[in-house]
Order: sequence, then structure tokens, then C-alpha cells
Amino acid sequence: MSSRPRKPPRRSDALGSAGEVDAQSYTAFVGDLKQKIAAARHRASLSINRELVTLYWTIGRDILERQEREGWGARVVDRLAGDLRLAFPEMTGLSPRNLKYMRSFAEAWPNGEFVQQVVALLPWGHNVRLLDAVKTQEERTWYARQAIEHGWSRNVLVHQIESKLFARQGSALTNFSRTLPAEQSELAQQILKDPYTFDFLSLGPDMLERDLERGLVEHLRSLILELGKGFAFVGSQYHLEVGGQDYYLDLLFYHLRLRCFVVIELKIEDFKPEFAGKMNFYLSAVDEQLRHPDDKLTIGIILCKGRNEVIVEYALRDSSKPMGVAQYQLSAALPPQLEDALPTAAEFAREFPLMSVVKLRIEIERAVRDLADKRGVAFDRPTGIMKMLRDLHRNGSVPSSTEQMLDALHTMNEATHGMDVDPETAERAVEIGTIFLGELQKLNTDE
Repeated sequence: MSSRPRKPPRRSDALGSAGEVDAQSYTAFVGDLKQKIAAARHRASLSINRELVTLYWTIGRDILERQEREGWGARVVDRLAGDLRLAFPEMTGLSPRNLKYMRSFAEAWPNGEFVQQVVALLPWGHNVRLLDAVKTQEERTWYARQAIEHGWSRNVLVHQIESKLFARQGSALTNFSRTLPAEQSELAQQILKDPYTFDFLSLGPDMLERDLERGLVEHLRSLILELGKGFAFVGSQYHLEVGGQDYYLDLLFYHLRLRCFVVIELKIEDFKPEFAGKMNFYLSAVDEQLRHPDDKLTIGIILCKGRNEVIVEYALRDSSKPMGVAQYQLSAALPPQLEDALPTAAEFAREFPLMSVVKLRIEIERAVRDLADKRGVAFDRPTGIMKMLRDLHRNGSVPSSTEQMLDALHTMNEATHGMDVDPETAERAVEIGTIFLGELQKLNTDE
């Protein structure tokens, strides 16, 4: 009887008789190993960083002690750096400048146990920035803990220090201590700031509330960074129907630690008492329509250009809904020397026609709204120029160039949303819009 040669095992046999099922199992196994390896490497990098920062602290402490005991002057650091680099030529970080940082580091954090538990968890670059930019022990400790908790990069840490986050955190005017349970009110107070810094926006003093809202949504990542850890974005102009009427929330978030919705209303003017009444209405609607039985009470934040503390206190005193009032800041004005060096608005307009289109559209929208107010035409929610003109047409006369304006409006909308527009088309839209704006202004003057 002849024997047949044995066939090599099929690939599926090598993985198991289950074929595709075993292949999936193998893929899952590889994925699990990748996660374990990545986690181990991360722990190793943390351990290496902790050892390095601890070493730097020890070197700095020893230098301090020697200088105090032996009376050595500052020049000993330069000599020490040269000797250490000769002994360890492959090791970076032994320059005179870095040794001085080590000495300052040990002086700033005299408690070795605290160094091990907290600041050694931060990269050395973070600690150097804390030494350079923060002078008080309390503030430095706060930024160190926040950087660890939120996983801030060095650039984010610098930004938070420059925006004076320590002073702004938890300083908004609220009624939380009266309207929220004790265990929630303190945390809720701490998530609010005053003022909020929106220096990532490029908006002028003549902005509309819609411009502010649109800018914040377009820069959502920067907004959430400024709001703080735990905010999850739900929507802008979030629609609610109450009593058969439509209402729109400027910004709606859900806070993961507080376990509640957070309504943010944006105002480009100083706080007025009626803002609190409107917010109270919104909070009741969200609690009724969106809040899950396990959720906490919805919180409202009114962001204003400015506020009078006494007026805010009176407005919130008898409110049963938790809300706070805070200010916001846009980027500071340029120093005079920079203003002189930069092109003027007219020069920019000549170089960049789209800027003229966007600015003109804003002026037209404002003029249309003014005309609607004078004629008693009310809009329950944010409405486009085209719809406003149609409503105005039903309630009285509109500029004679309205038909041409509706054609040009398409170009203006494209420019406003950052789309490419042909320069000649943009120039034609500016010509039509300028004529239309003049007619609008005349109607507003005659009304």
C-alpha cells in the first residue's frame, strides 16, 4: 500500500479549526496585546519622568544646602555644570541654566514627599514654566494639580496661566449655595469662571450676538478648553417648543461630573434683570423636556459683556433655579506701536474684497433689524435677512433695490461662511449692497 505525502496544514488549521471565528479571536488577541504594551510603555515613561524630576530636585536641594552651609556663591553653579558634563557627556540637562532651575525648583518645593506625589508627575518643561510664570506657592500648587488632572500640554498650561485662570476660577456670581444641594453647589461654583476669556475670537466691538455665538461654535475646541473639563457639547440654537411656540437656546452642554445640562446664554451688553427671568424660563423647559430622572437640576450661565454686582444679586436672590452670571473678554486692544505698523481697515478692504462683503452684510442685517423694530415686526428666533425682508414686504415698503439685493445676498452668505468668491462677483455684491444699505438707512431715518 503506497503512502500519500502529508499536506502542510492550511492557514485556518494553524489558527484553529474554527476558521474565520479563530481569525477574529486572533485579531482581538493582538489588539489586547497592543493595549497592554502601550500602557506599559506609558507607565515606563511616567516612571522615567518621575525619576528624572526627582533627581533634578535632589540636585537642586544639595546645591542649596551646600551654598547655605559652605557659603558658596552663584559662580559655583557654572563650575559644577562643567564638571558634571565632563563626567556624563551623554546626559543632557546639566547646563548652568538648568542647574539654576533645579536650585529654584528645590527652593519652591521644599517638601520632598509632595514632589514625589505631585510635581514629579509633570514633565520638567511644565515645572520650568511654573517657576517662570507663577510666583506664589498656593497658585503654583493649584496649576500643578490642574495640569495633572486635565492632562494639559505645556502650551495649554502657559495659556491658562497667562489668562489668569487661578483668579477667574469659581468667581462668578451665582445662587448655587441656595438652589443646589451642598455636595453639588461647591463643584458647580468651581466650574464657573469670571471673566471668561474668548481671545481666540477675532470680533470687533460692533459684533452681533449671532457673531459671538457663531465664533464660539466654530472654535468649539478652544471654547471647551476655556469652559473646563467635563463639558460635553449638545448643540447651538437648540430648539425647544413650549406652549406651541418655538424657543432657541444659544448653547447647550451636558456636564459629565455634575450630571446635569448647562444652558449658556450670550449677551453682548451689560447684565439686565430680565436676562435672569428668561434664563429661569429656559431652565424650567429643559428640566421638563430633556432632563432624565437621574440627572441633577439644570444650571444656567449668563455670559455678559459686563455686570453690576448689586443688580445681579437682586436678580438672582429669589430665583429658585440655579444660575450664575459671568463676564467675558475678547482679545485685548493692540498696543499703539503695533496699531501704527498694521494696515488700516481701508487698506485691508482694498486688499481683501471679501472682508468688505462680510462687513457690509453685518451692517445690512443690523439696518434691516432696526427697520423691523420700528415697524413692529417681531422675530421669535434668529432669522435670515431674506426672510426678514419678506416679512417687512408684507408689512410695508422695502427698498427699491431689494430684488437685486436678494441676488447679491447669496454671494455675501458664501463670503461670510468662508467660501471662495470671485473678486469681480464680490465687488458687484458690494456695489449692490452699498446702494441697498443707503436706501435702508433713508427708510430708517424717515420712519
